[in-house]
Amino acid sequence: MAELHLYDVIRRPLITEKTAEMVEAENKYVFEVARNANKIQVKEAVEEIFDLEGKVVKVNMMLMPAKRGRRGRNWYIRSRAWKKAIVTLEEGVSIELFDV
Repeated sequence: MAELHLYDVIRRPLITEKTAEMVEAENKYVFEVARNANKIQVKEAVEEIFDLEGKVVKVNMMLMPAKRGRRGRNWYIRSRAWKKAIVTLEEGVSIELFDV
């Protein structure tokens, strides 16, 4: 398996109402990550990209299934499967990208 570059691990931040509540209440940030990335790679990428050396406490990851649609008798894929990472930071530490 090829080693992922830091900027290949994290695809994009997920900013929704639910994730905004998670940031405020629990200091958790949500990202879409590469399907073959692991927790260690995500932790290193977040610390390096956002300059948070040693501030990441925990990383939870989950696979989001593909969404299927139907037209008549035919099934099709509306969106592909992807991987989501929830990153917990220490108290008092924040990522400016999410501050609105």
